[in-house]
Amino acid sequence: MNKMKASEIRSKWLQFFASKGHKVEASASLVPHNDPSLLWINAGIAPLKPYLDGREIPENPRITNAQKCIRTNDIENVGKTRRHHTFFEMLGNFSIGDYFKQEVIPWAWEFLTDPQWIGFDPNRISVTVHEDDEEAFEIWNKQIGIPEERIYKLKEDNFWDIGEGPCGPCTEIFYDRGDKYGDLSDPECWPGGENERFLEVWNLVFTQFNHNKDGSYTPLPNKNIDTGAGLERFASILQDVDSNFDTDLFKPIIDKTCELTGVKYHVNDEHDVALKVIADHIRTVAFSVGDGVLPSNEGRGYVIRRLLRRAVRYGKVLGLDKPFLHKLVPTVGEIMGVYYTEVVDKREFIEKVIRTEEERFHETLSDGLIILAEMVEKTRQAGTNQISGPDAFKLYDTYGFPFDLTEDFASEKGLTVDRAGFDASMQEQRDRARAASHKEGGMKVQGGPLSELTIKSEFVGYNELVVTASIVAIVHENELVDIVGVGETCQVVLDRTPFYAESGGQVSDYGIIRSNQVSLKVEDVIKAPHGQHVHKVLVVSGVLRKGDSVEAIVATAERGDIIKNHTATHLLHKALKEVLGTHVNQAGSLVEPDRLRFDFSHFGSISSEELQDVEQRVNRQIWNNTNVDISLKAIADAKAMGAMALFGEKYGDIVRVVQVGDYSLELCGGCHVQNTGQIGLFKIVSESGIGSGVRRIEAVSGRSAYEYLDQQLQLLKESAGLLKSNIHDVPKRVEATLQQVKELARENESLRSKLGRIEAGSLTDQVKQIAGVSVLAAQVNAADMDSLRNIVDEMKTKLGSAVIVLGAVADDKVNLVAAVTPDLVTKGFHAGKIIKEVAQAVGGSGGGRPDMAQAGGKDASKLQAALSGVEGLLSQFA
Repeated sequence: MNKMKASEIRSKWLQFFASKGHKVEASASLVPHNDPSLLWINAGIAPLKPYLDGREIPENPRITNAQKCIRTNDIENVGKTRRHHTFFEMLGNFSIGDYFKQEVIPWAWEFLTDPQWIGFDPNRISVTVHEDDEEAFEIWNKQIGIPEERIYKLKEDNFWDIGEGPCGPCTEIFYDRGDKYGDLSDPECWPGGENERFLEVWNLVFTQFNHNKDGSYTPLPNKNIDTGAGLERFASILQDVDSNFDTDLFKPIIDKTCELTGVKYHVNDEHDVALKVIADHIRTVAFSVGDGVLPSNEGRGYVIRRLLRRAVRYGKVLGLDKPFLHKLVPTVGEIMGVYYTEVVDKREFIEKVIRTEEERFHETLSDGLIILAEMVEKTRQAGTNQISGPDAFKLYDTYGFPFDLTEDFASEKGLTVDRAGFDASMQEQRDRARAASHKEGGMKVQGGPLSELTIKSEFVGYNELVVTASIVAIVHENELVDIVGVGETCQVVLDRTPFYAESGGQVSDYGIIRSNQVSLKVEDVIKAPHGQHVHKVLVVSGVLRKGDSVEAIVATAERGDIIKNHTATHLLHKALKEVLGTHVNQAGSLVEPDRLRFDFSHFGSISSEELQDVEQRVNRQIWNNTNVDISLKAIADAKAMGAMALFGEKYGDIVRVVQVGDYSLELCGGCHVQNTGQIGLFKIVSESGIGSGVRRIEAVSGRSAYEYLDQQLQLLKESAGLLKSNIHDVPKRVEATLQQVKELARENESLRSKLGRIEAGSLTDQVKQIAGVSVLAAQVNAADMDSLRNIVDEMKTKLGSAVIVLGAVADDKVNLVAAVTPDLVTKGFHAGKIIKEVAQAVGGSGGGRPDMAQAGGKDASKLQAALSGVEGLLSQFA
């Protein structure tokens, strides 16, 4: 058996399947594109789902990839088992309606056993098949030659099904690692059992059925192959090491951590777990940040924050009390950068993000200790000696406190922690995560007329906005038809079209399609699975017939506004990189006629000065009247030129390169101006954070920019008129007016205090003595709650010791304030409880502290009666 590095295994996989006619797909981002069902890309098939369910047709039906993946179920097992990871690589080969079992099983055998590739001992390979899949059994047994005793027929574990959509049986391939890893006398020591000896290395899924909504299964129109193999598992076998963590994918990170801490690997079990957790989590965090996911309190950002903090906590086990994770990023790059260049290209940014988050977490740990001290005090006040499980879990989940840290602190205070309650809270979270994960990965049912439509349709809308065309297909109510009547909505395919189909953030064109016989309103344009532009139309008049000769006319003014906004988006992208840093990458965009929206990755806020700089840079490019050159290039040549690829887009061998002078260079299939001067003007309308380290800019250009600025100018003129000044003096007049308001507010407050003292002076006579306690319950004149509180404060000062309840009516609403002096609070009088009862009597609610409380009410007519009842309320405190 060949001993080889993980990078060699990955390379051999891709080379092998390329030799079998497969197209090598680059790994997709860890962030799913246009797939809200997934939090992360969690399998090699995930980015290819549109191919399997028929939404898109691949250029080559044979695909292979090495896909970076994240799965975060059972995080607590990472570091404690040989093969649990949050970040891993899945090697895959896929057939979209091309080859099937007869091809893929022999190829798998060839790759695994041929010394040119992996070179496993054939006698050490066992397989499982679905109990009803006789075809797979026969191939393994008769064609490949695996004896029947090494082929296990199973049911539950050998059928891939995630609900509605493609599904089918599978066959799993296991490698026997030998007696060192398990005794065959153990009833669990067999392929598929709970053991370490028989290691699953590859799963071949035969997606040959549709799982329908009603629960039935029907054969797919096109059968597919979906396979997945773990690179880390291959490496552990071929490098003859005990666990994945001892392979060259993890060991250099562990060694670097040992260098930073002074601890040694394979000496202390607790240290080993910490080293493994750190090695796993730094890979996940580094790759995620490289793909634009930044630590936050929601979604993917929350997952990354938890993993990073978990790694920091385990660093403490190794004696690390200062930020250290960022120092491991270069090592991750050395291991993975040969294939995943992003962890090398973005190293400085990744390090900065991780270090900043580490520093914040060290501060958070201090905050957590304060919260923990409060929990200890609350536990003692409750008369128990045990911190509750949910409280301990809150510390773990919110502040990253491990259970043992909480337990140690509690022990120092003579308390215990409810472990069972903590575990129950943890299990509830796992159940929620698993419930969410079951919703992941759903695919649409294959089929439909558009997926079967292979007729050619040419897009000519880059250069022509009015063309003569023929109706080559009509889809009405999900069926291909030849005729559609007036008032109906349907989908139309032309042999040539000027209408742009929505893609790359640019919205579709709209306009009209007409002839002497029919008039159609184009409402939307999408791309069919085979790439044709499909027009959603309303038949306004006449009758639509297949074969009609028509005139297709794009709405010219709207297209003109769209291309200005699209080119402006490219300029904005470049300007952001110049001002904020090269880490800025597009995370989504929308290009419409009247505005553009641009989402981008950035760690931190953006100052108004930076935003102004960005805007000025874009406008300078517009005023330079720079030519926009568009050309077709081989993908390799375009990348060599330095062209930026946009977020989530897939590119073929030949790509469209949009170049704005020597300023901006991007791969883009959208529509653009010929010269930046056509844009006219660019104006940023808003900038905000939208979560997970992603920010959003809304902007306008051209006509919309003029209209926006004109609107702002009109508002300024109106403001000047109200201030009785000219436009230039508005800021000064506003500043002077604000100063006047402040002075008037001070005078008003002074007058309130005086009125409060006057009102308080007249209340002294209304004080009553009840059971030796001075009680004042009265209605007063007070314009608002602040004035009412001032009067209460004055009376507290005057009376020294008293229970005070005052009410006032303002704008037909009741305001109430109650106060109890400190000496009476110690005797059990409670302002919050008193005010609650009084407020209920006037149709309101409220509460507060024992010494001070306030409330509101709706029924002013009952205020006097409510105050009269205060004396009776006090008896419960006497």
